Amino acid sequence: MRRFSEIHAIALDRHGEDGLAARLQTPNPPAELANVPADRWLAVMTRCVFQAGFNWKVIEAKWDGFEAAFHGFDIGRCAMMDDDWLDALLRDTRIVRNGPKIQTVRDNAVFLQELESEGGVGAVLGGWPSTAYIGLLDQLKTGGSRLGAMTGQYAMRFSGRDGFILSRDVTARLIAEGVIDKPAGSKSSMRAVQDAFNSWMDQSGRGLTQVSQILAMSV
Repeated sequence: MRRFSEIHAIALDRHGEDGLAARLQTPNPPAELANVPADRWLAVMTRCVFQAGFNWKVIEAKWDGFEAAFHGFDIGRCAMMDDDWLDALLRDTRIVRNGPKIQTVRDNAVFLQELESEGGVGAVLGGWPSTAYIGLLDQLKTGGSRLGAMTGQYAMRFSGRDGFILSRDVTARLIAEGVIDKPAGSKSSMRAVQDAFNSWMDQSGRGLTQVSQILAMSV
């Protein structure tokens, strides 16, 4: 496994210093994330669930309709979604009328309510240590609905918290470095990925987000 400085040099050679810097995101600090209302976390989760396997531009174009249809993603209201509301949503042309995905709004609202009792959604999701990030991804997968794999990773990235995305290019770099031998999915492979990211974070002083992005841009 190369040191991060070597991988960074490859990315610099491909994109140049200005090009690389322009593509890097800076996640929000945990203290700021702790103050993000629960409805905004639910909104991002819902957007990512609906974008999975679907044209992102369509979801973006309809997003104002989603906000209206789900009453601003108020978690108390969404958690109490009854059959009448669900039936109405299945006829609501303001949104994408996919029944199983619509039901995830209710299920994920319940999930976020449970996190509220553990200290607050933003405090739990935003304050989870980056060095144990795979534990957060596992909680999203097991506690939430359709928040496993890439969907949960994108939800955390779009929420502004520090996190990696195991995209095709990131996976290619991890395979090239001998961290994994195929796309990660098993618990052992995810632990290997976390260990590699922890080493590179320690070497670079960067967080998961920027390490992940630089890995992608080195391919």
